[in-house]
Amino acid sequence: MSILVTGATGTIGSLIIQRLASAGTEVKALVRQPGKGSFPAGVTEVVADLTDVPSLRNALASVRTLFLLNAVTPDEVTQALITLNLAREAGIERIVYLSVIHADKFTHVPHFTGKHTVERMIESLDIPATILRPAYFMQNELMVQQTIQNYAVYPMPIGSAGVSMIDTRDIADIAAAELLRRDKAPSALDRVTLELVGPHALTGTDVAKIWSTALGREIAYGGDDVAAFEAQLAAYGPAWLAYDMRLMMSGIQTFGMQAVEGTVERLQAILGRPLRTYEDFVRETIAGV
Repeated sequence: MSILVTGATGTIGSLIIQRLASAGTEVKALVRQPGKGSFPAGVTEVVADLTDVPSLRNALASVRTLFLLNAVTPDEVTQALITLNLAREAGIERIVYLSVIHADKFTHVPHFTGKHTVERMIESLDIPATILRPAYFMQNELMVQQTIQNYAVYPMPIGSAGVSMIDTRDIADIAAAELLRRDKAPSALDRVTLELVGPHALTGTDVAKIWSTALGREIAYGGDDVAAFEAQLAAYGPAWLAYDMRLMMSGIQTFGMQAVEGTVERLQAILGRPLRTYEDFVRETIAGV
């Protein structure tokens, strides 16, 4: 029996596969096109689509544990619900699902509410699962690194409520730990929800100061204009996604992205080390590490 990882060629999925393979676990990587990914030795590539029921049934055969990650797409909820139903049909009782922090609060944001719908299915059907709820990814900043360095402005309108950004490497390490914990258990484990955050809550101004220190010159915060943010995104991608991201930023400005007291300590206990800081991420990014 093996662990099946969806989203296998993405940032988090590929990192999880590396962690699991290093642990000597039998891993299957789900891809939509053969040969699309480059995986460690011993990892089996499985070709399937989360909306193609026959191929997904085949992919879930002989699987003991499932990591479910759905990309932000218009049919994200359909993909997730089909996958979970077929996993139950296959008798899989060990699941780790990647949701998003405050999925129940950001009710106006399509992909947040979509993930909350999936969480509700997991809860209502009492599916043995770990629900991971990560905050904003530090690696999202790579999309605006050139803007920061070339124009001396931090353009993400994250506001002043405070965002505890998390490094995707920490997400992958925690996800792999939970997959292994469930996979090695003699029977299905109780459902658990983990909010995944970085060690410090940061405002837009805080982030600009961190880049200023690292670059040795003044970086300004670009402000809270979500309409301008949407327009910039729409120039390079789908309008529906740009609007979804605009709504997410408005939610971040209203609610922030911070976990309850004790969460950082709990995550560091799982990792066996400190969480990566945003300052470390920025220094590594500038150095090209």
